[in-house]
Amino acid sequence: MDDLVAFASRDDLPLFAQTAIAHAQFETIHPFPDGNGRVGRALFQAMLRAGKLTHNVAVPVSAGLLHDTSQYFESLNAYRSGDIAPIIRSIAEASFAAVHNGRILVLDLETVQVDWRGRINARRDSAVHRLVGVLLRQPVIGAAAAAAELGVSTVNAQVAIDRLVNADVLTQITDGRRNRIWLAKDVVRVLDEFGARAKRRR
Repeated sequence: MDDLVAFASRDDLPLFAQTAIAHAQFETIHPFPDGNGRVGRALFQAMLRAGKLTHNVAVPVSAGLLHDTSQYFESLNAYRSGDIAPIIRSIAEASFAAVHNGRILVLDLETVQVDWRGRINARRDSAVHRLVGVLLRQPVIGAAAAAAELGVSTVNAQVAIDRLVNADVLTQITDGRRNRIWLAKDVVRVLDEFGARAKRRR
């Protein structure tokens, strides 16, 4: 592990190749009884961030790797036999696939937002329009959470929720009148589609 830390800390190597090799070496060492895959992917993200290859987001590389797990494991075996090229290629392909999938997700969420706003007849600075922005990152919500996000009373938050229910943006998913929770089903659908695109092929 000391050698791996020293290698990961170097700044004289091509960052992406260095990151892929460090990931493969960590998976080869397999230092923990459980969770090595998650820690290995976290190491990958930390190195990309430390090297300033990413800034504001994490590349969901694991989603890309799920497209072809057999290729990933074959590339790890090749690495353990002394051939580093397959793991670098495998991680690169997974990263590009993940970025592509993420871009589709962003476009789909933007489409949902435009559609929702077209259904709402209110000022753009109103609580109901501001709640639309909240729902894109928090698609399950109650009146108290909406009030906290918007900085308004729960009464005003409930008015905004009711307007979005009438616009078929929100659907109540609990029974009764107390402690009600609503779901933005369009966001969940888009997230499900994102997950389906990243599902295992083999």
